[in-house]
Amino acid sequence: MTAPSRIPFPVVDEVSRHCVQDEEPETVLIEVRLPGELDPGRLRKAFLEAMRRHPRVLMREAPGPWYRRRYEWELTEEPDVEVVSFPPPGPGSLQGARSRAMAVAPPLTASPPIRLEVVNAPGDTEPGAGGRAGASTGTALLLTLHHTALDGPACLRVLATAAEIYGGRDNSPAAPPVRPSETPRADAPDAPSPWAPPARVSRGTPEPHPGPRRGNGLLHTELPLPHRPKGSPYTVNDQLMVATALTLAHWNREHGAPVRPLRITMPVDDRPRDATMPIGNGTRLVEVPFSPEELDTSDLPALLHRTALRTRALKALPRPQLGHGAALLTTPWAPVAVRAVLTRAVRRAVAPWTSTTLLSNIGRIPYPLDFGEEAGCAHAVWFSAPARMPRGLTFTTASTAGRLHLSVRWSRALLGPGDGAHLRDLFAHHLHSTEATP
Repeated sequence: MTAPSRIPFPVVDEVSRHCVQDEEPETVLIEVRLPGELDPGRLRKAFLEAMRRHPRVLMREAPGPWYRRRYEWELTEEPDVEVVSFPPPGPGSLQGARSRAMAVAPPLTASPPIRLEVVNAPGDTEPGAGGRAGASTGTALLLTLHHTALDGPACLRVLATAAEIYGGRDNSPAAPPVRPSETPRADAPDAPSPWAPPARVSRGTPEPHPGPRRGNGLLHTELPLPHRPKGSPYTVNDQLMVATALTLAHWNREHGAPVRPLRITMPVDDRPRDATMPIGNGTRLVEVPFSPEELDTSDLPALLHRTALRTRALKALPRPQLGHGAALLTTPWAPVAVRAVLTRAVRRAVAPWTSTTLLSNIGRIPYPLDFGEEAGCAHAVWFSAPARMPRGLTFTTASTAGRLHLSVRWSRALLGPGDGAHLRDLFAHHLHSTEATP
């Protein structure tokens, strides 16, 4: 019997592995809504075959001595655990699956580090902020992944392959929207100094809890896609970025926080969406800054234009996924146990300079996620990114069937459910303010 293949941890995986903690697990949740129901046996078989077609998913952390220089992924031919489960349907089944995704990460030591829970008749989505209620029938697929190993777009690719196998229909990605190519301008607007500590999200009203608050809170909602004039120099992503900045400035102003610049982390993903898509953590992070003066303005078109110039310039800059510092920390000059201690110490030291929040815009879901005649095509897809402190708050957006699906996720040590609902409402209000009447 041949030994399993091994792959050294890439930079992103290693930094995440060094900083794993049970109190706030590094999970990503993908929730997909289908109008019909799925056959359990067929779905398990289809998802297993999808993982075989994307073998980089079938992996676990290889054991090793403390003095090893690298963590390694061990690729397996078959899963170690049953990935797909069907919790009993009932009033709390959907919320229970979401709560597990927020509080318990799939183990890295069992292949694969993902789980798929299938909830029948999931009930309505949360009301409010102009959200449209979901049907009480149909199916919710909740795919939870450990972010140390994988990211959301990669696992959505696997789910699209499973849909194609299950339904027997083409789930190839749609062509991306064609936008005029523009060379980043040298006169992109000045940005606040990167050396100035950015604003933190002001503390709200966390739920009373006797011990450590485990996991994150989560709220899903559905909104209309924002309108913009044809030929606008900015994109929907720029509108979402401005809405996020205005929301946080509004929130902090309400809570009497000192006025400071904002920095918003934005993942950028350049991978193809077809079957050749590399599986793993494939996004790179850029930080979009906003000065207080920029956000204290009634000239939203000018703010949108400046944001578009800034984001375009940042996307065009060649940069390692987590920056040059992370690449240095993961150089195997010492055992991983030693470098883990150093990485955690650096993380604590630079916490005041960590960005204010993260906005992850997946964009238009490129796959139909068509599970065949009985189950149907996805009519809603939500993603949620981890919200560990010191950020403590993330916004994740995706669009399906002409609607925007927003996830607001927060650290339970910083905010409570009422705070999450208020932030959702602020986001919807400020996103609407960026619109142009069609």
